[in-house]
Amino acid sequence: MSKFYLINEKIKEKELRVITGDGENLGVIPTYQALTEAKTRGLDLVLIATETQPPVAKILDFNKFLYQENKKKSAAKAKSKKSELKEVRIGPSVGMGDVNRYLTRAKEWLEDGNRVKVTVSMRGRENLFPDKAFEKIDLFTEGLEEVAKPEDVAKRLGNMISIVFIAK
Repeated sequence: MSKFYLINEKIKEKELRVITGDGENLGVIPTYQALTEAKTRGLDLVLIATETQPPVAKILDFNKFLYQENKKKSAAKAKSKKSELKEVRIGPSVGMGDVNRYLTRAKEWLEDGNRVKVTVSMRGRENLFPDKAFEKIDLFTEGLEEVAKPEDVAKRLGNMISIVFIAK
């Protein structure tokens, strides 16, 4: 539990804005009166927002409240899947059939929410003709334009040219 809540007698404020578990606003009332109201209902008085004036407290079942908070936190954590960086490595002389196969794979990865890095690596004499490598990068840029956009321009690092695509 990352957040610490003050409950019942641990609340030292003189007056509180009190809200019931149903969302009904009881208004600004003294703390002792809010405590008696919570006890008559068989629930807890929980201080929710301390930075407001007067502070906000809720009358609710504290254990149920903690359970729901943890449930919300775990659901948010499950939804926030980190996007991975998938990579396609090709040479500048690769055929169109292979380019199309890698394009469909890259589209699948982008639809899954991942980023895709396309790397064209050149060897030996291929380094003398970087324009062929940039043509392959352009093929990927055109093929992925309806599902992705380039994160940055294509960069040359040594004997490799790479570009990263992110989903639109």
